[in-house]
Amino acid sequence: MNIKGKNNTLKAVLDVILYENPSTQDEIAEKLGLTRRYVTKLLQPLVKRGVVKRAYILDLKKFDEFSEMFDEEPTSREHAGTFLIKEMLKNMAEQVCSQFDMSFDAFLKYDEEMANEALKLDFVTNNMHEKIRASVDTVISINPYSEFSKTMVFGEIAFDLERIADHTAQIANFVLSGCYEVDEEMLDTLKSMFKTSRKMVNYSMKAFLNEELDYKDKIMDYEERIHELQKKALNNIALQMADDDMDKDRSTYYLSLSRVVKSFERIGDISVEIVDTAGEFYRNIPRTTTPERFRRQ
Repeated sequence: MNIKGKNNTLKAVLDVILYENPSTQDEIAEKLGLTRRYVTKLLQPLVKRGVVKRAYILDLKKFDEFSEMFDEEPTSREHAGTFLIKEMLKNMAEQVCSQFDMSFDAFLKYDEEMANEALKLDFVTNNMHEKIRASVDTVISINPYSEFSKTMVFGEIAFDLERIADHTAQIANFVLSGCYEVDEEMLDTLKSMFKTSRKMVNYSMKAFLNEELDYKDKIMDYEERIHELQKKALNNIALQMADDDMDKDRSTYYLSLSRVVKSFERIGDISVEIVDTAGEFYRNIPRTTTPERFRRQ
């Protein structure tokens, strides 16, 4: 087995120790389909150096020294072991973005089948959030050296991603609520809102995962843009309502469409919260306690 393959196997072994709390090497071997002898061979150097302790607990403070084995580049301010949960957050962000893309694609095509598929992705997102939350709890419980407040931030980011996913579900639900298709003028505005909010999600997660805090300026520019588009969309809805002979179906249409507009705006706000969290995480720049949507009032 080459070095990269061996390192990947070692990472899988360490993931089992970190997240599943095995009591024996036999249990680790069984979970991964390895021999006990091979597990012993992989762990022996780490046991000698105190990275893995007896009863198979990781000392994450020492484990940080081994991050380069897994093609990770720990940043100067990261505390021990964070890259394990960061990888989970990266996967969750990709999942949420896929859900966002599919939800809006279903909206554009007015495709009920695709909308249902997008909503199914929400179950996967929720499971990923629960796994990260459990992993954060595990790290805190087994690592006496953990920087508690920073470890808790990972749970906050996972929760933010879940909130974004919930808002994308509103977009898919528009198709399933039996509403009318949207006119071209309104659709153009919503396309711009989607592109803008989608970039905000992408840049905010890059800022958090990679310490690329320069993205904040772009995100704040996009935030202004998303609110301009929101005003335009809501004004459009108001004008259409004024000219419409309102019945129950049309009322449902306008209400659902307003929720779609609001979803884009909230996704943008959450992205701002994520990049603010990144600033506090890496640079100790305090976050405001006022939610983003209230700062503009």
